[in-house]
Amino acid sequence: MKLPVVDKEVQLPELPVTVTLKGQEETTSTMQDVGLLVLRLTTGGLLVGHGAQKLFGWFSGPGLKGTAGWLESMGLTPGKVWATAASSSEFGGGLLTSLGLLHPLGPIAEMSSMLMATFKAHWGKPIWVTTGGAELPVTNMASAVALVLTGPGRFSLDHLFGIRLPRPVAIGVAASAAAITVIGVLSKPAPAPTAAEMAAADEAVPASQINGTL
Repeated sequence: MKLPVVDKEVQLPELPVTVTLKGQEETTSTMQDVGLLVLRLTTGGLLVGHGAQKLFGWFSGPGLKGTAGWLESMGLTPGKVWATAASSSEFGGGLLTSLGLLHPLGPIAEMSSMLMATFKAHWGKPIWVTTGGAELPVTNMASAVALVLTGPGRFSLDHLFGIRLPRPVAIGVAASAAAITVIGVLSKPAPAPTAAEMAAADEAVPASQINGTL
């Protein structure tokens, strides 16, 4: 008795084979965290120094008084209030970013101060820093945005202490920083007096006071 021969091949469905290299994944993750650490220390550390120039007069900076006068010339009055806010934003934001603490408050503060600098001090000029443009503020903003999107990484105080800032707090701080930035950008310096106004002011002042005599 002959048995029927089956010529038809039975094809089994191919199963995807995934090879997971645990050591390779850990190495990649560590390198990414080191990259974030380098980015945080560079961007945040330089902004700490930049803010210290304005806030304390360190590193041959103008100090709070000089910064206040400079900001008032751009229409940001009272100058001392704006100088304190701008300097603290750079110094504090850079410090929080460097430490990876209370993320994303540090990068948010950095973006606010750099946006203000872009519009108030560098707008209308060619982009390059050699021509007074916003090359450095734009670079700092890009770094801050990248950190907001990625997080500070494992080598941060947030990771060390298990700190996770509530999202509503971060959103509220971001909204406040955006509102302050808009107010600052829209502030305009007082218009220079016209020739007629200066002449009228001179006529109103006695000649003895102009000459400094009694």
